[in-house]
Amino acid sequence: MALAAASTLAPALLSTAAAATAGCSVTYTTSSQWAGGFVANLTLTNTGTTALTSWSLTFTFAGDQKITSEWNAGVTQSGEAVTATSLSYNGAIASGGNTTLGFQGTWTNSDAVPTSFAVNGVSCGAVASTTPSASATSASPSPSASASASKSASPSASASASASKSASPSASPTGTTSSGAAPQLHVSGNKLVDASGNTVLLHGVDRSGTEYECVQGYGIFDGPSDQASITAMKSWGPVNAVRVPLNEACWNGESYVNSAYAGSNYISAIQSYVNLLNANGIVAILDLHWTDGTYTGNSSGCSSAQATCQKPMPDAAEAIPFWTSVANTFKGNNAVVFDLFNEPYASRATGDTTSGWQCWLNGGTCNGISYQVAGMQSMVNAVRSTGASNVLMLGGEEYSNDLTDWLQYEPTDPDGNLVASWHSYNFNTCSSSSCWTSEVAPVIAKVPVIPGEIGENDCGGSYIDSLTSWLESENTGFLAWTWDDWSGGCSSGPTLISDYTGTPTGYGAAFKAILGAL
Repeated sequence: MALAAASTLAPALLSTAAAATAGCSVTYTTSSQWAGGFVANLTLTNTGTTALTSWSLTFTFAGDQKITSEWNAGVTQSGEAVTATSLSYNGAIASGGNTTLGFQGTWTNSDAVPTSFAVNGVSCGAVASTTPSASATSASPSPSASASASKSASPSASASASASKSASPSASPTGTTSSGAAPQLHVSGNKLVDASGNTVLLHGVDRSGTEYECVQGYGIFDGPSDQASITAMKSWGPVNAVRVPLNEACWNGESYVNSAYAGSNYISAIQSYVNLLNANGIVAILDLHWTDGTYTGNSSGCSSAQATCQKPMPDAAEAIPFWTSVANTFKGNNAVVFDLFNEPYASRATGDTTSGWQCWLNGGTCNGISYQVAGMQSMVNAVRSTGASNVLMLGGEEYSNDLTDWLQYEPTDPDGNLVASWHSYNFNTCSSSSCWTSEVAPVIAKVPVIPGEIGENDCGGSYIDSLTSWLESENTGFLAWTWDDWSGGCSSGPTLISDYTGTPTGYGAAFKAILGAL
């Protein structure tokens, strides 16, 4: 990594009064470079005495770079001239504050550092930088997809968000590193593989917030979504996957969600975060977490028809449009995995296991559920109808902890890219090595299994120590819930950190040690 020198110059042509209130500083980092491509990150600091409410950063490439994807900004390019504009969630910068943005691009003859930075017409001065040699990364990655309070608890650990507001190579033989672009994934037999056919094991964390902040009127992310926050995750070890929970009402722009956090604003923020993850070598797993639909039956999380808590199954009215839109947004970028529904518990609603699994697969009218259900087959069909070939994760019953009938009810997929999603906590029913061996191992033998959430609610590490040892013996990766700094720390649920620089909780320290030992 090469870090540019930050420079702040008062613009010569501004009046004395204007110069006293406006100022900017830009730090330009070429974080990765290879023959024909690069990843750059910028930190924009407001050095003036007046807060910014929005910003437009302009600069000129000194080489022949072309931007292919961006994050945390809307970017346009004309020749060598580039304009990056703030998004709805990062336009405000207090005096002395800063924000980050970045992009991935291509070059043919030169990747020279940009010049002539200015913010809202105020010059930030020339920025000098060095870049890593083109041999720093051996191959060009596929570009990622272009980017043109109270928290309701549920019976599952994943929705037990605090009640108050507050990659290096994987263990597989792949060679994919966290400094290059993320691997383009597909299913081969019972393995996930990259474009070259190398097995990829996903290790990482869940990043909660984007499922509840928007619908509760607080924003989009709970905590930072910038490069520094991702660097903190990667400092724990070979993190090559981050699971991002989504809210269908926010994505679809439903009327009851604040428009600042819904529709195109929400989609743009998620696109930017996905692009940033991918540029850091991290696979993004997008999970439909909260959906519409009135449900007051067994294990109900709330009585609201709005997407404010966990429901037993997604609703057909909004989930199908949601997945159609998500698939259209990210198709062509197979470094994005779609987790079709967080934690089904249809059997609790219908009253028996058989009807529950039938509801899980086929949806429609299900006993005990008042709304029309989107079954797994209809959601698979919705994604594939767009031409998207992304890997799809399908969680089993009992909050994705029960995989016993997963193989029997596996949907049909013309692309053959289905994997089983499994969640495992110390308080789940299947929480012993004997259960893992009898119920989970047979599924691992047939299809890839991604443990999209693991954790424990005792601030310790004994459960995840045992569980991850077993998963490693089965050549299976895992993601821990959750990389969030919630009030109460790990005593309020399985939270990994006590701040966003990556200071671990007691539970987090155990998981950090597990990652470090991979």
